[in-house]
Amino acid sequence: MDEKRLEQQIAFCREIDKEKFIGRQTWLTGATRKENDAEHAWHMAVMTVLLSEYANEEIDVLRTMTMLLIHDLVEIYAGDTYAYDEEGKKTQKRRELAAADRLFQMLPEDQGKKFREIWEEFEAENTPESRFARTMDNLQPMMLNAATDGKSWTDRGIRLSQILGRNKNTAKGSEVLWEYAKENFLQPNLEKGRIVEDVPLNEQNK
Repeated sequence: MDEKRLEQQIAFCREIDKEKFIGRQTWLTGATRKENDAEHAWHMAVMTVLLSEYANEEIDVLRTMTMLLIHDLVEIYAGDTYAYDEEGKKTQKRRELAAADRLFQMLPEDQGKKFREIWEEFEAENTPESRFARTMDNLQPMMLNAATDGKSWTDRGIRLSQILGRNKNTAKGSEVLWEYAKENFLQPNLEKGRIVEDVPLNEQNK
């Protein structure tokens, strides 16, 4: 047994416990509190097992799950950047790159390299797996927002144009799931005035 390798792996496992303390802006069903990054990652991993049949292209489910489980680990150091925080987005890439450098070097070299490559693949959205992972990353908060009567949207006065901008690539992973989201998550909340309708819902991804 390589004791140094095992110590590095255990140290990494201990370090990523900190993801449980990174708060997000999405309310859990019941709207009693907001979710954290670890809950978000777990939820999307399970969703991938269940919904992978709706991917536009055949995907490696395990790789996609791994991508979703690790893609927000950098927020342990970089913090969560809210989807509609335009100021925060200006520094997001720089902060997350620095965090990736710091975090993945904790692992044995081969595993650190693998995790870094998977994280970069998610960011690039240039494979079937990363495109579907991005769909999950967008679908999950929409589903929870809809389940809480649009609480996050109404609290912040979110406009439909912002949501459509956020979801400009969602259909690239799954056209079926994007159409479902528009019909079941967005349209009902538009009709109830929980989202500011400043553009037509179907002006993109027709």
